[in-house]
Amino acid sequence: MATDSSVQSPMQSATLAAPDRVLIASRVLAAIIVPVLVAAFIVLYLFSDNTAALFAWPIKPPMSAMMLGATYLGGAYFFTRVVFTRRWHTVQVGFIPVTVFSAIMGIATILHWDKFTHGKFAFELWALLYFAAPFVVPVVWYLNQRANRGNLQPAERHFSRGLRIAIGVLGGVLALSSAILLVFPQVMIPAWPWALTPLTARAMAAMFALPGLVGILVAMDGRWSSASIIFQAQAISILLFLLALIRTSDEIHWGVWSAWTFLAGLLLVLLFIGWASTQGGRRKSQSAEDPG
Repeated sequence: MATDSSVQSPMQSATLAAPDRVLIASRVLAAIIVPVLVAAFIVLYLFSDNTAALFAWPIKPPMSAMMLGATYLGGAYFFTRVVFTRRWHTVQVGFIPVTVFSAIMGIATILHWDKFTHGKFAFELWALLYFAAPFVVPVVWYLNQRANRGNLQPAERHFSRGLRIAIGVLGGVLALSSAILLVFPQVMIPAWPWALTPLTARAMAAMFALPGLVGILVAMDGRWSSASIIFQAQAISILLFLLALIRTSDEIHWGVWSAWTFLAGLLLVLLFIGWASTQGGRRKSQSAEDPG
């Protein structure tokens, strides 16, 4: 008797439903990271004048502290979504940029060991985070990728070619800026729109690496469902960057070209996120994936 091949048994359906899942390991890691990032945001963004007493190292001027705090809140949002999302591919793009961010922070810690306030819980937590995360995060990412290997995603529209090129190019520029800040901070410090030290320059390198790699990876993937959550996290951080610029406007050297380039870059990233959101929203109904 002929069997309709289009009808699946319950076991077959369960097998097909298994891929694209978020492993418990990913959720647990995210749940551990979130409160650390929220606490760091509160200290750095709301008490940016008191980092010498409250943080792992004194950060001056406040603009640098607030930028780092804003980055942490965006990260807290991203990892909160990791805890609760149903589909791995909606968050997997963020793990590699987080790994590189952590690695750069670890390198900066080693290179500027004497600048940190040793013997404090804040420093011990900082060291634990940035010496462990560059190894733990990619391992968890790999395990989750391997668990979903061979998963065939339903047909899904991608971003337009023009948008993918624009996002990729901007990501490449940010990644290059990150590399220069990390390797040759003395080149960037004189041109920066506010005062930097070699340590804060390398912290900026980590912060630039995040959106840079996100842009490159999103351009390679091309799906709104893969970009939505990480773009939302970036938008949160950028809006806080802009607010920090207003709050600390007296310490910004508005007379130099880099100040306006920095501001334009933030607005450009927001523009691309809005452009992507418009395309993603228009095509959402055509996709079977959870866009986050």
